[in-house]
Order: sequence, then C-alpha cells, then structure tokens
Amino acid sequence: MATAPQTALDPTRVRRDFPTLNQEVNGKPLVYLDSAATSQKPRAVLDALQSYYLRDNANVHRGIHELSRRATVAYEDARAKVADWIGAAEPAEVVWTRGTTESINLVASAWGLDHVREGDEILLTVMEHHSNIVPWQLLAQRTGARLRYIELDEEGRLVLEGPGGLDDLLTDRTRVVAFSHVSNALGTVNPVRELAAAAHEVGALVVVDGAQGAVHTRVDVQALGADFYAFSGHKMCGPTGIGCLWGRKELLEEMSPYQGGGEMIHIVERDHSSWAAVPHKFEAGTPNIAGAVGMGAAVDYLAGIGMEAIEAHERELMSYAMERVGAVPGIRIYGPSSLEERSAVLSFTLGDAHPHDISTILDAEGIAVRAGHHCAQLVMRHFGVSATARASLYLYNTREDIDRLAEGLEKVRAIFG
Repeated sequence: MATAPQTALDPTRVRRDFPTLNQEVNGKPLVYLDSAATSQKPRAVLDALQSYYLRDNANVHRGIHELSRRATVAYEDARAKVADWIGAAEPAEVVWTRGTTESINLVASAWGLDHVREGDEILLTVMEHHSNIVPWQLLAQRTGARLRYIELDEEGRLVLEGPGGLDDLLTDRTRVVAFSHVSNALGTVNPVRELAAAAHEVGALVVVDGAQGAVHTRVDVQALGADFYAFSGHKMCGPTGIGCLWGRKELLEEMSPYQGGGEMIHIVERDHSSWAAVPHKFEAGTPNIAGAVGMGAAVDYLAGIGMEAIEAHERELMSYAMERVGAVPGIRIYGPSSLEERSAVLSFTLGDAHPHDISTILDAEGIAVRAGHHCAQLVMRHFGVSATARASLYLYNTREDIDRLAEGLEKVRAIFG
C-alpha cells in the first residue's frame, strides 16, 4: 500500500531503492541520465514481480482455484490503482496494453477505421514521437484522410496562432487531434487543456501521448479534457511490456475490438461472436499479468513519494542543469528556455561533435545519455540537425549527476576542440 506522500524528496535516500544505480560502469560510479528511454526499477517493483511468480503464478479470470483467484485479484487491483492514480471515473476505463505505442495503435485502428473517412483530416504536431505519427499515417493511407501538422516555434513550442498554428489548421474536417503531453525529444510541456478544448469545439477526438507526462507530473485525465490518454509502465519505474490506454467509457463501449481471441469474447457462435464488457473487450489472450502487478507496485511507490515532490525535485534539478550544462562553451540546448514550459529533458549538441561521439565519451566516464533522433525525426529537421544528445532526469538523479555530466562534456570539448 502507498504511504503518505513526502513533502520533499531526498534523492540520496531514493537512490537506495534502485539496485541498478549501485554499480560502476567503465570503472566509474554510474550516472544514469536516460530515464526518458526507460526508468530504473525500485526494489518494491522487483519484489512484486518476484512475489507474483513465486507465489501466485496462474492465469487470470479463467480459474476457480486459489492461485488463479489471487492472480486475478492482483491483476485487477493494479488496474484500480492506475485508474485512481490518473483520475479515471472507474477502473473499466483503463485498458492494459504493451505500452504507449500499442495504445495509440489501438485507437487509430479500433476507433479510426470506423470513424475516419476520405476527406477527413488528422491533426498532429511536428514534435511527436514516431509512435504518435506512424499509426495515423497508416490510418490515413487506409481511409484517404489527410494528415496535417502543427508547427513549432524557435524554442520548440507549439504554434497556437497564425500560419501553421492550431487555429489555422483546426477545421470542421478535423476528426482527430493527437499530440504529446510532454515532448520526449525537447521536454516541452504542451497546454493539453487548451488544445483539447479547441479540438472539441470542432467535434474532433483528442488523443494524448502521455508517455512522458504521467511520469513527471500528476495527471487527472478528466480535468485534462482528453478522450484518450496513453502511457507506459517502464517510463515510470514499472516493468517493460506493460502500459495503459485510458479512454472515456462511452467511446470504449462503441469501439470494435482491436484483436480477436480468448478473454475478449462473451459468446462465440460458428459465424459470429459477441464481445466481453470493456475493458476486457480489448485484452485478447493471456495478458502480461506480472507486468500489471509490477505497474501497480510502481504506482504505489510513486504515490508514496508524491508526484508533487517529484515534480519539484525535477524542476530544481533542471534549473541547475540548464545553468551548469549551459555554461559549457559550444553547448546548444534545445527546447523552451522557461522551466514552466519544459520537463526533465535536456537535449543538446556540442560544437562539431556528433551526438554519438558525445555519448561514447560520456559512457567512458560512466555517464549514460541517449544520442540520436529519439524517434522524433521531424523535430530534428525543424532544428536543422540529424541528432542530439539527450540527458533525461528522474526522481533518483542528483546535482552531483549534473556536475559529472558537465565535467564529461568538458572532456568532449577538449577532444574535439
């Protein structure tokens, strides 16, 4: 069970909960700055996974025996925890998926194929992760719909007014507006409520990629005004291969199944079938039971620390990182300059050094960062680069980690001049 949230976060104490952080890489203490790709896992989550496999391993919903009963209770308890954590009206609005990518594909397929037609428009943004572009491209190819994109300004924020902006592109032909809560490549925090309200004025569906949003801030899906909100367990201290799609129940009920098979049916006849109630209609086959249990444990862990405490810690750390790393000669930091408009991501280039070389040199110093296009090639093109290096922070990072990063970047600068 979750404990009372902390009023302030002590990262030194938090770090002790994460066994992976207690190691050396290339003879140096590990500095892990790649949490936007995947977070590390606390002992509470690892213990929950082990306990399920050691004690309760059985299939869910299908057995009367005790192990199946315990597994089912743990699986559905985890769903209820997630539902409460994001402010869902009820657990039935939470569909287990493999992660954000599958969640978005589910909406694009199960809702999109029944509601999007030739001549309709799907409005995306230039900052999207490929997981929130490619599924809509596939839908457009199958239906004849047109894709349009909200542009970015010079700081990587969405253009809301004028040419290429929200008000310019949103029309009565817009059927879907899909955008990220927080950019994985820039850290830009988008005005979800404003975007959702504008989309609903023209009758469009709102799909939010919350992979980087639910991780760093308290999310209330009802207050955000979205119709669907997708996120992944492995970004928020949970296991890989598990995630959630939250959807308004009335939308989920009218949608066709995403996949067919066991568990998602009510009655099967020779020539037709009827479907189980939501959310089970979308959960064909044996689910990732252990993953769900682990994600429930991750929610307990984060709730015990408190999302407000995590957000405050990350903001203070980002302020320090912008100042400390920004002082390295030749550094260019991408994304909003205002801490109010960005989350815990620091994307940068350094002089003529390729981001892959930056990452390699930092790795030799025991510092893990990501280098590449971050599955956001449209963002890279917007800024005229092929790749950036990305340091992404989380609750277990410290000022000392930032100091190590800055020192490592000085070594990069010494090598490349």
